[in-house]
Amino acid sequence: MSGLRAYLIRVAEDPADREACFAVRKEVFVGEQGVPEDIEYDAHDAGAVHVLAVREDGVPLGTGRLLYGAQVAAKTGGDLSVGSLGRLAVTKEARGLGVGAALVSAIEETARARGLTAVDLHAQTHALGFYERLGYEAYGPEFPDAGIPHRAMRRGIQP
Repeated sequence: MSGLRAYLIRVAEDPADREACFAVRKEVFVGEQGVPEDIEYDAHDAGAVHVLAVREDGVPLGTGRLLYGAQVAAKTGGDLSVGSLGRLAVTKEARGLGVGAALVSAIEETARARGLTAVDLHAQTHALGFYERLGYEAYGPEFPDAGIPHRAMRRGIQP
């Protein structure tokens, strides 16, 4: 898309960055996909590592989060060496420009730095090809989440 300047990916450390993450999620999941706002934000947000993609002028373009440890054991089959990537969202303006792949890479680096050996995620079925191109493999049956079909996926990451 013309006019899009360079962007950077960073861990959302301060309240303004976290609010930008939540704003992107609201735009994409609540606004575009019709996910009810009361289920978009959950108790995991407080302990998650959030990453944020921002244009050089500070406009947020995308976000994602990493859950790990005991808080996510139910999502990873009880394996504490596996993190859970979730809430990956990219604004319409930034789609097709590598922002999503850059966010996934940043989340994997964050997981690797915490000693994790794999990353799980629940992909909307229309996004399976995107994650497969990044090395994720689907497993288990399709299931609904917020009324949207999903599949579980996993990728091993080297320490």
